[in-house]
Amino acid sequence: MRYSGWQVFRQGLTGNRGWQPAWREPEPRRDYDTVIIGGGGHGLSTAYYLAKNHGITDVAVLERGLIGQGNVGRNTTIVRANYFLPGNQEFYSHSLKLWEGLEAELNYNVMHSQRGLINLFHSDGQRDAFARRGNAMHFQGDDAILLDREGVRRHLPYLDFEQTRFPIYGGLLHPRGGTARHDAVAWGYARGADRQGVDLIQHCEVTGIDIRDGRVTGVQTTRGPIRARRVGIVVAGRSGQVAAMAGMRLPIESHILQAFVTEGLKPLIHHVVSFGMGHFYISQSDKGGLVFGGDLDFYASYAARGNLPMVEHVMEAGMALMPMIGRARVLRSWGGIMDMTPDGSPIIDRTPVEGLFLDAGWNYGGFKAVPASGWCMAHLMATGESHPVARRFRLDRFRTGHVIDEEGTGSQHNLH
Repeated sequence: MRYSGWQVFRQGLTGNRGWQPAWREPEPRRDYDTVIIGGGGHGLSTAYYLAKNHGITDVAVLERGLIGQGNVGRNTTIVRANYFLPGNQEFYSHSLKLWEGLEAELNYNVMHSQRGLINLFHSDGQRDAFARRGNAMHFQGDDAILLDREGVRRHLPYLDFEQTRFPIYGGLLHPRGGTARHDAVAWGYARGADRQGVDLIQHCEVTGIDIRDGRVTGVQTTRGPIRARRVGIVVAGRSGQVAAMAGMRLPIESHILQAFVTEGLKPLIHHVVSFGMGHFYISQSDKGGLVFGGDLDFYASYAARGNLPMVEHVMEAGMALMPMIGRARVLRSWGGIMDMTPDGSPIIDRTPVEGLFLDAGWNYGGFKAVPASGWCMAHLMATGESHPVARRFRLDRFRTGHVIDEEGTGSQHNLH
């Protein structure tokens, strides 16, 4: 069924009894050409582009819970392409271009809103750094506008411009940045993959990876063994655990990143705003809730919840930037399990096991990377060669020293 305004009107006339399930619920077969471990945004987009771009439809996506139940539904929904270093620049630029055509591509409303993103700076040094970043974005072909203090005030008049501890010097505006509805992205890719013939297998946890003579031959699951010629590990914060099933130890630590949402308010914040002195970022959802987050909890964990000291830190940063939100009631918070690499950049590469591929290490950039990650991972699995925009995301770069340290904070995972 194709979605459209006419279809909504037609179904309304018939009591909404004609809607079909968005995807099938097939039983897992014993044999597939390709298995994708992980039914989040990256796994679903990989399956979709394997089918659409490369004609590989004998694919199963194995998800231990429900589609979209993991990190793809546990983030602050920000979409941007304001990266500085080669490697990240071209990849996220490609991802943003895919975002801009995604709703027409999938015939699904992912609520992509290019409302603009403003990174604030609070010192001369930060101004210089963001000017360099803006120039690098222009060279890549993306958009960036350097705003002075009054330029920021015109866009964000509700900020506290009188504070002396973290004075607002200006900001870097990325007009094409914005947000999207995280659940809808997962559902859209799931529906698109299903329509291409991909099997989406929910409640099917992978418990082992079968390897013979250095080559992957399949996986063991809670619903029985499945043979496969190719296997992709696309499980975000669980990457280290799943890779261990194949005898690998990844250069990844898993940390918790908390996010928060308030009660619904009238439209107030019309951009995504990032605080340069507190790692605080905020936007307003279509339902009116303020969605915001901050730093990692800074200790390794697989718990999908955070600790109170970091809650306090995030609230303090928010109040320093815009004291008006102090009267808003926080409705809920949640934690995503972040797969952090030593340089803060991802991995899309083959592994030492033939036929086994890895898509991991997304740090803070996982949601915004969903389209390009799937595009590049599908290209790698189908052709055996890295896509040009993901060529630097090699697994062995930590051994060779060719790191992509976007933040310039060194090799400590939790500082990225």
